[in-house]
Amino acid sequence: MQEERRLAVLRAIVEDYVATEEPVGSKALVERHGLGVSPATVRNDMAALEDEGYITQPHTSAGRVPTDKGYRMFVDRLTTIKPMSAAEKRAIATILDGAIDLDDVVQRSVRLLAQLTRQVAVVQYPTLSRSTVRHIELVALTPARLLVVLILSTGRVEQRLVDLSAELGDDELADLRSLVNRAAIGEIIADAATALRGLVPEEGAPVTRAVVDVLVEAMSDHRSDERIAVGGAANLARFGDSFDSAVRPLLEALEEHVVLLKLLGEATSGEVLTVRIGHEGPYQELSSTSVVATGYGPGEEAFARLGIVGPTRMDYPGSMAAVRAVARYVSRILDEA
Repeated sequence: MQEERRLAVLRAIVEDYVATEEPVGSKALVERHGLGVSPATVRNDMAALEDEGYITQPHTSAGRVPTDKGYRMFVDRLTTIKPMSAAEKRAIATILDGAIDLDDVVQRSVRLLAQLTRQVAVVQYPTLSRSTVRHIELVALTPARLLVVLILSTGRVEQRLVDLSAELGDDELADLRSLVNRAAIGEIIADAATALRGLVPEEGAPVTRAVVDVLVEAMSDHRSDERIAVGGAANLARFGDSFDSAVRPLLEALEEHVVLLKLLGEATSGEVLTVRIGHEGPYQELSSTSVVATGYGPGEEAFARLGIVGPTRMDYPGSMAAVRAVARYVSRILDEA
């Protein structure tokens, strides 16, 4: 019972500090949270929490504030992630349902996350290497020029033009379209590229070779595998002096996509939500920040990650709920694409 009461005191300190940015005292806790015990008992609990490193006193005669360890305990002991409200769910649906392609989905997602959490939002574009081929389309622009369209399971679309050494009739184009689709559909791109190369004989078939070469080149184009979208940097301004020491390195990090990708971590499963608090992150200069992230992608596999970055003094339950909800909605869109 004593442990549960101390956890309730810690939870109240975290909630009040996040809401007010002011160190929290025992009297205020009793008045605001109805803990059912006297201020003296709360003071004893706060002293025990301080001894154990969950809270600290920033100034003499001041109240207490949570430490990284205290935030970690708070997050770990959340029994459930609070559900999104009906209005928030409608906002997510309204914004994301209007997306017209993958780029639009990513850009809308990053704006939405920044609005819902009032933090800096980061969305990684789905990586090419983990995609499977959904469809290949060949469109005749002229009898000797084709538009080759590669559509991947992530919703990503690659388009290439290919000039042929000979004109191609409608029936020949249909046969070639069927040939490359039979070889590639449903395969991860590395296997699809191998299968397509196997369609080309050692000599001859120059038209097939030209189309296969273009497709293989599109499948091996990793230039956008580390693309990310960032939104909500202006949200940092609202934290003022209390977050000033972390704002500059965080703003610098927003310019370095490799840093942000490392902050988000590896994409493993869309159901696993990770919260890294303060010094748990990979960069010491960002030890005043926390990251809430998860994977997203069609089906059960996560092709990329999205999340938010902000001060350790953040609304963890709300941020976790928003990150999970947006990731699930984006995954559903990609699954239906």
